[in-house]
Amino acid sequence: MLFNRVRTIQKKSGNFDLLLCVGNFFGSIPNAEWEEYKTGIKKAPIQTYVLGANNQETVKYFQDADGCELAENITYLGRKGVFTGSSGLQIVYLSGTESLSEPVPGYSFSPKDVSFLRTMLCSTSQFKGVDILLTSPWPKYVGNFGNSSGEVDTKKCGSALVSSLATVLKPRYHFAALEKTYYERLPYRNHIVLQENAQHATRFIALANVGNPEKKKYLYAFSITPLKLMDAAELVKQPPDVTENPYRKSGKEVSIGKQIPSPEEESACQFFFDINEKQGRKRSSTGRDSKSSSHSKQPRKPPQPPGPCWFCLASPEVEKHLVVNIGTHCYLALAKGGLSDDHVLILPIGHYQSVVELSAEVVEEVEKYKATLRQFFKSRGKRCVLFERNYKSHHLQLQVIPVPLSRCATDDIKDAFITQAQEQQIELLEIPEHSDIKQVAQPGAAYFYVELDTGEKLFHRIKKNFPLQFGREVLASEAILNIPDKSDWRQCQISKEEEETLARRFRKDFEPFDFTLDD
Repeated sequence: MLFNRVRTIQKKSGNFDLLLCVGNFFGSIPNAEWEEYKTGIKKAPIQTYVLGANNQETVKYFQDADGCELAENITYLGRKGVFTGSSGLQIVYLSGTESLSEPVPGYSFSPKDVSFLRTMLCSTSQFKGVDILLTSPWPKYVGNFGNSSGEVDTKKCGSALVSSLATVLKPRYHFAALEKTYYERLPYRNHIVLQENAQHATRFIALANVGNPEKKKYLYAFSITPLKLMDAAELVKQPPDVTENPYRKSGKEVSIGKQIPSPEEESACQFFFDINEKQGRKRSSTGRDSKSSSHSKQPRKPPQPPGPCWFCLASPEVEKHLVVNIGTHCYLALAKGGLSDDHVLILPIGHYQSVVELSAEVVEEVEKYKATLRQFFKSRGKRCVLFERNYKSHHLQLQVIPVPLSRCATDDIKDAFITQAQEQQIELLEIPEHSDIKQVAQPGAAYFYVELDTGEKLFHRIKKNFPLQFGREVLASEAILNIPDKSDWRQCQISKEEEETLARRFRKDFEPFDFTLDD
């Protein structure tokens, strides 16, 4: 069936150079039919390269571990290695399924096999990546930061060793199979934005089994120019839908031979407290929802503040009358001396200095608050601008400032930030929409960060000095809110009674959007 389909495609589209097969090549072929290929009665219509066995039943077909010709036009590549075509196209292959036990079965690969490929290919400083990586198992976590992988849970399925190999080899194309479904992931980048030189993107394609009744895609036809023949500028052009690397954690490459921790598996410390008003769902003393208080993992505690902190919610220094909503890991509070009556802050309950240092659970709730606030302000005819200044601050404060839609467009806000940055010789760079701030800045680094309602992001790495009121100054300028006298928060303070009135009003208005309330 496979070769009949290939013949049909070649009649329509012209001849192809190679057919590369991943997964179980001998999955359903009858012995009698294979004998016809071995004896030359039948012949593959194209030079075909296949990976080795994935189970004990098919080991018998692959007698030579170093690769061999199985039949005319059908070649077994071998257990592991590199195939370089006459054009210079570099194809790295790894046969079998992952095994962490010794001795390794004949249908599996080990951490040593992966280390061998890494050492062989990445030992020179000139190494930029490979053209194609062929594996049968999917790489574990390939779905992180990308489009849906359908019914395949990439946090549980796939090989962590393959993930680590893909991380270091940086293939332009990575093909895999075994999950019996087609999945073309959005391309992902192989560099950390603003920290590393731009590199080419990787495209991961998983293919379904041949002749599947659901008619899922099992063939992928494409044309590729070898990496070594490409112009450097053309090679590193980023696709418009490029995403973050699914295998990186905090911008660092994972280690060969180790299970890669999922970015979503970290826990954060939670707290229980009472500010004498109904604030979302009831929590157990661990801070978790009372319906799901059992949990086997011990939460990882955030660092403790070196002294009194005005924003740690358990701290007596917090002005709790400004708190307007409390989640499991974060809370909302009105800004003291805000640019408007509904200028709010998203703050972690525990002590974290910046977004970069947040655990995955806290990041998830921050994103939920951001999305909810966008909906809330949109219902009131406003768009919101969010910024963070991680400089001369001890506790993360995400400033969320609403701007009436009638005042200006998002592009005007973006231009205002860029213009004022240029006037003050601040290098404010736009970073890709899909970028995670953790990929741009390392923990401890000083930075200023803006996020617009469209998802566009502006970033400045602070190297020496930075104007503390820069974000407020831009938003208060004539170009946006036209309240330049409010650029300094200390000039905008009101009485505690007025603050309490604004907080009560915000809580009431926000209640229909409050995701922390019990069903």
